[in-house]
Amino acid sequence: MRTLAIGDIHGGLKALKQLIERLQLTKEDTLIFLGDYVDGWSESAQVIQYLIALSKTHNCVFIKGNHDAWCEDWLAFGVDSQAWLHHGGKETIESYKSVSEEDKKAHLNFFEAMHMYHIDNQNRLFVHAGFTSAQGVEGEHQIQNFYFDRTLWDMALTASKFLKEHPDQFPERLKHYKEVYIGHTPTLYYDKVQPMQAVNVWNIDTGAAFTGKLSAIDLDTKEVFQSDQVMTLYPNEIGRNK
Repeated sequence: MRTLAIGDIHGGLKALKQLIERLQLTKEDTLIFLGDYVDGWSESAQVIQYLIALSKTHNCVFIKGNHDAWCEDWLAFGVDSQAWLHHGGKETIESYKSVSEEDKKAHLNFFEAMHMYHIDNQNRLFVHAGFTSAQGVEGEHQIQNFYFDRTLWDMALTASKFLKEHPDQFPERLKHYKEVYIGHTPTLYYDKVQPMQAVNVWNIDTGAAFTGKLSAIDLDTKEVFQSDQVMTLYPNEIGRNK
């Protein structure tokens, strides 16, 4: 029995299928997806369809990312903000052209049912981006922080340096949880192609939307599984490399 956290997919269905195959899943495994299923590569709608089917045969938890919130607004209200269109929304809209109205409704229901965060029975927190409240996620007043905040990851990176000399100054925000698993900020920004750890925070977004791979991590053993570079699976596309 494993619990596996999976990073940002961004419309890369081929990478997702490849990763799932490499995980060699059993019925006892739990998959926790950290959000941003859409926007980037050309198969966003198909990723959602695949995940809906996967959830019927495996234990899955789906966290909502900022790109998912944008797509949800478009499916529900036809809202297509310039920010969304600039960051992959155009490709997502294109992927929905062959999707039936019935399936679009099912996808909207899927987005609406996503968790803002998840805490497991070992007090491990899963959230797309972060949170700002010193009281933990329950004290967060701005729901958008769960899928936009980057201060948590920045703080963890800073803390990982000064805690060596000041071990008594562990950040209050991070004391609430045994471990925190996030996506949202590609590790490629730090020239890393695998998940990164800073204090008790693990960043699993390894830049699948850009030049990186789609990653999963076994929470207990910390074994990492990865797809090929997603851009090699879509050689005629640019993803979010604009």
